[in-house]
Amino acid sequence: MSKFKQQILSGPYLIWIIGFILLPMVMIIYYAFTGSDGTPTLQYIAGIASETNRKALGLSLWLGVICTVICLILAYPLAMILVNMHIKNQSLVVFMFMLPMWMNFMLRILAWKLLLSKNGVINTLLTSMGLSKINIINTPAAVVLGMVYDFFPFMLLPIYNALTRIRKDWIEAAADLGAGKILIFFKIILPLSLSGIISGIVMVFVPSLTSFAISQVLGGGHVLLIGNVIEQDFMQGMQWNAGSGLSFVLMIFVIASMALVNSFDKEGEGTILC
Repeated sequence: MSKFKQQILSGPYLIWIIGFILLPMVMIIYYAFTGSDGTPTLQYIAGIASETNRKALGLSLWLGVICTVICLILAYPLAMILVNMHIKNQSLVVFMFMLPMWMNFMLRILAWKLLLSKNGVINTLLTSMGLSKINIINTPAAVVLGMVYDFFPFMLLPIYNALTRIRKDWIEAAADLGAGKILIFFKIILPLSLSGIISGIVMVFVPSLTSFAISQVLGGGHVLLIGNVIEQDFMQGMQWNAGSGLSFVLMIFVIASMALVNSFDKEGEGTILC
C-alpha cells in the first residue's frame, strides 16, 4: 500500500483525534487561564487552594489511594493463581473479567445502590437471618466499594499479563540452585512483574481520582470529590473557567502518572494484554 493511501486511511482517525481530544484540551487550557472577559488570569488555577476544593481533592486522593491498594492486594494473588492454573486459552481469562465491563457503567453503579441501600437486598438478607443492618450507603466506604468493583480488572489484567511473560525455566533454575519460594518471589517474580504493577496502579488511580458518578450515586451527594466539584462547575453553575482550572490541575496529575508509567514500563510489558 502506497504512502498516499495510508495517509487517506488515517484521515478519519486524525479527524477524530483533533475533534474529540485536541480541541477539547485546547478549550480547557484556554478557559483555565482566562477570565470571563477573556483576559489572562491564574485565578481559576489557584482556585484549587480554596477550602472546599482542597478538601475535595484531598478526599479524592485518599479514596483513590485506598481503592488502588485494595485492588492491588486482591489482584496480585489472583493473577498468580490464574498463571499457575496454566490456562491455555488466555483470551478466556480476559473474557471472564471484562464481561461485567460490557454492561453500562451507570447500570452497574445503580445495581450496587440497590444492593447497599437500607432496605436493599443485602440488608434484607441480613435481617432475615436475624442480623443487624449495615449502613454503608452514602458513605466513603460505599464509594470505595464501587470504585474497586469498577476498576479491579484494570489492575488484574496488566499484572496477569506481566506474570505470563516470566519464563518458567528461570524459576526452575533458581529452585535448582536452592532458592526457596519466598526468595524466588522477591528476587524474580516481583521485580519482573513490576511493570504490570505500575501500569495497574496508574490505570486504577487515575480514573478513581477523577471519578464523580460513583460518588454521586453511592455517596448520595454526601461524599464530595474533586470530580463532583468540576461537574457542578460545568453542568450546574455554568462556570466553565472554574471547572477548566480544576480540570487542568487534574490533567497535571494524569500527565505525571503517564510519565511514571513510561519510566518503569518503557517496552510496554505491563499493558493490558498482548
